[in-house]
Amino acid sequence: MLTARERLARQKSRPVLVELHRALSRLRSTLTVMNTGAHPDDEHSDMLAALRFGYGMRIVIACSTRGEGGQNSLGTERGGALGVLRSREMEEAARVLDADVAWFGHGPEDSVHDFGFSKNGVDTLARWGRDKTIERLVTAYRQYRPDIVIPTFLDVPGQHGHHRAMTEAAELALELAADPSFHTPGLEAWAVGKYYLPAWSGGGDTYDDEVPPPAASVAVRAPGRDMPTGASFDAIGEWSRALHATQGMGRWVERATAEWPLHLQQGPNAPEMAISDNLPATLAGLAEQLPAEPAAALGMAQQHIDAALAAYPDRPAISAALVQAGAAIEQAKAACAAEALRLHGHRLDRKLVEIDAALLLAEGISAIAWTEPNSLAAGGTGTLTVQIEGDTRSLQVAPLAEADIRIGDASEAGPNLVFPLSIAPDAALTQQFQPGFSSLSGNGALRIAITATVAGRAATAMIDLEEPLRIVPAHAVQLEPVDFIVNLATSGATDPLAIAVRPNLGPVPMDLQTPTDWRAVRTADGLAVTLPADLAAGLYQLPLQVEGQQAFSAQEVAYPHIGRTQFIAPQMVRVLALDLNTPANTRIGYAGAGSDRVAHWLKVIGLDVTVLDDAALAGDLSRYTSIVIGTFAFGQRPALRQATARLHEWVEAGGHLLTLYHRPTDGWDPNTTPPRPIKIGSPSLRWRVTNPAAAIETLLPEHVLLRGPNIIGAADWAGWDKERGLYFAAEWDGAYEPLLAMSDAGEAPLRGALISGKIGKGRHTHTSLVLHHQLDKLVPGAFRLMANLVQPA
Repeated sequence: MLTARERLARQKSRPVLVELHRALSRLRSTLTVMNTGAHPDDEHSDMLAALRFGYGMRIVIACSTRGEGGQNSLGTERGGALGVLRSREMEEAARVLDADVAWFGHGPEDSVHDFGFSKNGVDTLARWGRDKTIERLVTAYRQYRPDIVIPTFLDVPGQHGHHRAMTEAAELALELAADPSFHTPGLEAWAVGKYYLPAWSGGGDTYDDEVPPPAASVAVRAPGRDMPTGASFDAIGEWSRALHATQGMGRWVERATAEWPLHLQQGPNAPEMAISDNLPATLAGLAEQLPAEPAAALGMAQQHIDAALAAYPDRPAISAALVQAGAAIEQAKAACAAEALRLHGHRLDRKLVEIDAALLLAEGISAIAWTEPNSLAAGGTGTLTVQIEGDTRSLQVAPLAEADIRIGDASEAGPNLVFPLSIAPDAALTQQFQPGFSSLSGNGALRIAITATVAGRAATAMIDLEEPLRIVPAHAVQLEPVDFIVNLATSGATDPLAIAVRPNLGPVPMDLQTPTDWRAVRTADGLAVTLPADLAAGLYQLPLQVEGQQAFSAQEVAYPHIGRTQFIAPQMVRVLALDLNTPANTRIGYAGAGSDRVAHWLKVIGLDVTVLDDAALAGDLSRYTSIVIGTFAFGQRPALRQATARLHEWVEAGGHLLTLYHRPTDGWDPNTTPPRPIKIGSPSLRWRVTNPAAAIETLLPEHVLLRGPNIIGAADWAGWDKERGLYFAAEWDGAYEPLLAMSDAGEAPLRGALISGKIGKGRHTHTSLVLHHQLDKLVPGAFRLMANLVQPA
């Protein structure tokens, strides 16, 4: 729930005149541009900023996945929780661009999801479902009716397979969307006017397009700078990209991009100087395609819109012009024949909605709304508060809610309207992955319509809640811990597992569903689980039930740039039973960036681990036999970079340094970060193995790191998830030896996944295997290999 201080901060962050100009600039164009991509952050933010704010076009960002299989530079959210976080990042990034978002994938339980990295589109579409993916694109074309579609990346070798799949599907869907015989319930056929490909390479640090881009046939040119802010459109794009903070996006613009070349792949065979040519780009342009009566009315509407834009920031003049523009568009609609409305009615309808939104802002009428609390279980009650600014004499406030949310009559509390609300006893949980996001608001299960009459025109605008109301499980409990490692090599399986339940549910019936030869009993603060003496190796997943129903976990996902939300998942206890030997006399220091849980897992398997804060990095390191550097850490922690020379001295004196994978941009200097030079391969597509079952060749089977305390064999490479590794070392000093070789199908073996070398009296080991992810997935071999990698030098 937002505090009063947070609400005040949000109000202050909304410059009224900028917001008014944004609303007016929507009226300049009747075109819709859809940019298709595979992940949040794929969008061409700078070009979209120019199209939206420079030319007034409506922008739709179409994204196939929630990014749940990607990396997280901010924290430890993975899988579904990361998908929730990156979905919110995409919405906030879209808000900066005043763009809509159309989602094609609906989280990790949907086949269309981010399963990690892929090197070709064929494999990606096979996993997503080729027909399903194309059908969802067809549905989006028919729902949003884009005049122009531009995929973000080219479908060429060397490009991410997810990107290639989306570009292929985007083109294949064009013909189907225009075919009336292809059925999509409730949606008519729609012919996209133009389909462009980017006329530039998608290569760089990550990708390596093998085929040159197509020749440019036209370019989007930045029309100067953004009028109300004075910023370049490139800068606005970076404001938006910076909200993809989990991906480390956003950069300082030294020199603004002035144009973006495009190649017309499908569209009218006619000369063009701009992508809007040969399309009904304005109301005046649309009028040229209509009979005299509606054409004349649209001509008048265009004049009034031009007058409103010219009058900025004179609010009374703007209001007068907008009222007249709205009336003229309604007159044109009434005079249009059915076929004209079928082709262009959506343009006129949207202009009326945009006029109303701008009119209320010109009149100084706005609102913020919130619920207390902002999450309720079925049967719960709360309040909805709507705070209005401006003349409220003719104002109507109407909460609009889905059926499970019931709103009572409002009462006045000072300047606010307060509505009682309740949740139906049998209400379903709020869908965590919403299908879309509207730049004109109206998002979520509860939103507010405000209507004011201005010069006889009833203008309505939608208001989103400051934080969406969520219907959450009645029993969202946290088990501590939820994961157990049972080491069959040492302790056997006889020690009971103690599980604390937060909150303590007292006498509420609670049960952990276990195999028949296990026993789970209630304790004062949770559960105790007794395992059979002959427990077999394997992974056991045990669901928790409360009052006979599945219980859920509620993982808080909260960051300043996205606000607060949750990831809801069935509450489980996972028990991994395995044979594991841990190194003796090991004292481990761990320096991470918060992007993995390696220190946690090392503690779980019984090792002595100290998390190294900045002060510890500057202190005495001699007490540690091994130090582990977590993923991204050199890029995220300046104190770690400052301690590099001291780490090198510690290695020379006999320490074992283990560095987990880093990107070349993560503060990794090939010559100075590692004790001896190691160059990370770039672009990363060439230096990774995406098949989690790729064959492993052991180059040095007798190496100390592969022989003890666990003998690493074929079984340890089974059951890996997502991929083998990424950001492999490409070149290394002669002090290092490669221990493994692996590759994706049809590619030459890569030998930089695990390298290790004696450095003075110590050792440095660098691995690009995704061990942190495999530990989270409770892959037995990952624990056995990690135990080997942290042994003393």
